[in-house]
Amino acid sequence: PTPAPADDDLSALAARHGLAVSGARPSLPEYIRQLWARRHFISAFATAKLTAQYSQAKLGQLWQVMNPLLNAAVYYFIFGILLGTSHGVPDFVPFLVTGVFVWTFTQSSIMAGTRAISGNIGLVRALHFPRAALPISFCLQQLQQLLFSMVALIVILLCFGVPVSMSWLLVLPALALQFVFNTGMSMVMARMGAKTPDIAQLMPFILRTWMYVSGVMWSIDKVLSHDDLPHWAMTALQCNPAAVYIDLMRFALIDSFHASQLPPHVWLVAVGWALVAGVGGFIYFWKAEETYGRG
Repeated sequence: PTPAPADDDLSALAARHGLAVSGARPSLPEYIRQLWARRHFISAFATAKLTAQYSQAKLGQLWQVMNPLLNAAVYYFIFGILLGTSHGVPDFVPFLVTGVFVWTFTQSSIMAGTRAISGNIGLVRALHFPRAALPISFCLQQLQQLLFSMVALIVILLCFGVPVSMSWLLVLPALALQFVFNTGMSMVMARMGAKTPDIAQLMPFILRTWMYVSGVMWSIDKVLSHDDLPHWAMTALQCNPAAVYIDLMRFALIDSFHASQLPPHVWLVAVGWALVAGVGGFIYFWKAEETYGRG
């Protein structure tokens, strides 16, 4: 019988005729180039998803603002009134609403990223495109939603007497860093969720725990003023990325939130988290590119 051709012979034959492995992972620079070439698709997909999100609701896109506002109202009643976390915190309502809006951006981005591949498996299997386009577009969708909510946040700030100042311009770099961080985390969770879809059921509990330690409803600065906390706990609270981005937004928007309430080297910490999560998450996701939609 004729012996079966060796794998090396088949590889040489394929290369000679210009054939390549279907769905093979491209090099990192090529992958980035492919993503950039599809930037208009990523933007349009994010906008379409945002528009369709509340298309069946009678109030439509108003829910983009009402959801975080209702959450803030519930947290104000429970933590501000019943538990008294508002004591000693100036401008507590702007403080709380800013925290809720910024936290919702991170929470929604990570949850959307967890289902980015597993929830769009038909699209992944039907079309050839860089899969990172999905988690990126979902994070862009959440950023667009946050920008809608910022209109309501500014109205609340003005209603509670917070003056307009030049520091409001710091919102732009703070949001840019948070977006990079969220996108990186979203891509990490997209890869994990593609392999183990059950992670999507676990994430709400993990994110709820993360929210409670991120100073959304209470002041980390007040807690750190007590000496009974161990050093590792103080460091963890100060360097918690969600808390860092929330504090930067509060510092930018709320006049009574002073620089002394920020952790040391806060901008370096924010940049560091954005680089670690953004670059690391992108590479982690890219390394499994050829596995998405298979099996």
